[in-house]
Amino acid sequence: MIVFDRFVYTVPMSHDTTATSGRLRSAFGHVTARLLLPPHRALGAPRASDRDVWAQIDQATANEIVTRARADLGSPWPLPLAHTAAAFHHSGHRTDHEALVFTRQYRLSRAAIAAAVTLEAALIDEVADGVWQLCEQSTWCWPAHDDAHAVSGSVLPDVTRPFLDLGAGEVVAQLAWIDHLLGEQLDQAYPGLRQRIRHEARVRVFDPFLQRRDWHWLGLDGDVHNWNPWIHGNVIVAALRLVDGDDEAETRARVVDLCVEGIDRFVAVLPADGATDEGYHYWWNGALRALEALDVLRVSSDGRLDALAHVPALRATIDFPHRMHLGGAWVINAADGTARMSHEVAWEALFRLALQVGDTDAAAFAAAHRTPDEPAARAEAGLGRLILALTHHLWIAAAPAAPPLPRESWLESIQIRLVRARAGSSDGLTLVMKGGHNDEHHNHNDVGEVIVASDGVPVLVDAGRPTYTAKTFGPRRYEIRTMQSGWHNVPLVRGTEQSPGREFRASDVTVLPDGLALDLAHAYSVPELASWRRTARLEGDAVVIADRWDLEPWEGPGNEPATTLHFLVAGDLELTGNCAYVTPLDGASPVTMTWPTDVLASTTVWDLDDPVLSDVWGPTLTRLELDVTARREIAVVITQRKAP
Repeated sequence: MIVFDRFVYTVPMSHDTTATSGRLRSAFGHVTARLLLPPHRALGAPRASDRDVWAQIDQATANEIVTRARADLGSPWPLPLAHTAAAFHHSGHRTDHEALVFTRQYRLSRAAIAAAVTLEAALIDEVADGVWQLCEQSTWCWPAHDDAHAVSGSVLPDVTRPFLDLGAGEVVAQLAWIDHLLGEQLDQAYPGLRQRIRHEARVRVFDPFLQRRDWHWLGLDGDVHNWNPWIHGNVIVAALRLVDGDDEAETRARVVDLCVEGIDRFVAVLPADGATDEGYHYWWNGALRALEALDVLRVSSDGRLDALAHVPALRATIDFPHRMHLGGAWVINAADGTARMSHEVAWEALFRLALQVGDTDAAAFAAAHRTPDEPAARAEAGLGRLILALTHHLWIAAAPAAPPLPRESWLESIQIRLVRARAGSSDGLTLVMKGGHNDEHHNHNDVGEVIVASDGVPVLVDAGRPTYTAKTFGPRRYEIRTMQSGWHNVPLVRGTEQSPGREFRASDVTVLPDGLALDLAHAYSVPELASWRRTARLEGDAVVIADRWDLEPWEGPGNEPATTLHFLVAGDLELTGNCAYVTPLDGASPVTMTWPTDVLASTTVWDLDDPVLSDVWGPTLTRLELDVTARREIAVVITQRKAP
């Protein structure tokens, strides 16, 4: 369970939701009770009583989980408190409280798997304790999402008005998977506990979901983002398992049908190339969540409701992660993602879905991250994913593969272009250029950004995001340095950075065989700027970034504000005249940047005091600044310096 959030900006976004809606509805209509398998078969995963299965699961994963779960026994459970919950409203800090919530759920997931593996009474007790604590927890909603403060001014949740968010969805799905996995054992040791689970799920999730249609994540206003499939998918899992009364078949089908209707809005705006403007990291808890939810629907309907067979964009999105891969642990991190891959993503889910549609490149990308004799999945990915990974024999047996690393990629819907020296290898230079607009989900003001990697390691970089706070998703977002164009690899025009909003965009975008060209003028509120043509190309062994602009003569008071090219550099930078020598991270080949001799260069060192940034880049990033005020064109050339 990785913490991903939604950026809510104060300027409303406009979307056309009429042209492409209803792909799932048109494929297989409404979900009815007769289409769904009974609750005990609906999730299609083994239960603890299926001893033949649990005797053959991946031992490396089982051993790690059982060892950790036994070590947890007898130690205090993490305890979220009033002051940790209220901290979001008092100080803007959210991560301390969320860490308590997540750590408790990770511990419970480990205990559930360990109990299924061993059937030890102490571990079943541990599961019951964790389940009981979740049932007693005042809210399953993460404080940063709860609307109690907006509605009544309360800094604590209103238990009479539960808010269904990512956190509540994660908890109710976790409880459903526990009920599926260990229902018989809990009935024997703790009669009545499963009824309590159903009561809390009804009060906190199913009733609010059926009664309220004002959840922003439903996408009824056309603004559809990763919350939509993430929450809907968890509610589907919970409804399939926990709405199981003799007279509740129609209610169960209604909940699932509403979830499919909601996911249909996400699918409706999924572009043909399968890309997402939320970026690589959010894909795992956005498009992948939709794929997983629809796969659960396929399983629960015994194959009668198979969205992947009917919607090409869903198959296309399976390719998105490897099309954003730079090399090794590094990815293109447009939007709020980080440039290093997370260890918590659901590689097994990608592998399983890729095999299902016959996508060998995506399957190879997933298999590249499967190391024999190491755990096949971890509790942080979520209990359902953990169960499926542990029991998927093809994933357990998968041999490490080479990632596909395509020679070039063009994602038209988000205007991201990648070109590398050769297919199948990260050696040499890789060029990435981004167009788009400045009202994307998790937006950074970064139209025209260029990223350059050496041997797959970013040298000209996108910093990513710092730790989430109250400021991150509010009207003060662009006070944060990482969101500002001044700290991206784009120009500063007469002292003016790019502005947020859909109208601030790239225009005249041209895909080149070895790069991309576009106009940046519309990204700036500079009336005198008629055009700014930026072209980035991988020419042989060199990346050439060429800028040419039409800027009316300065007629304002005083001296003309500076026009500057900014390049954010990771690694050690040595500035000498019209050259910068960069020694990248991770031992990648050094690079040289050169520009005309009459251009004044300077640097600004950014000391990284936020762990989310420093864990990726180390203690500093350096901004190279080229003063081009007196010019109207410039070319910057980047070459690799191989070791002798």
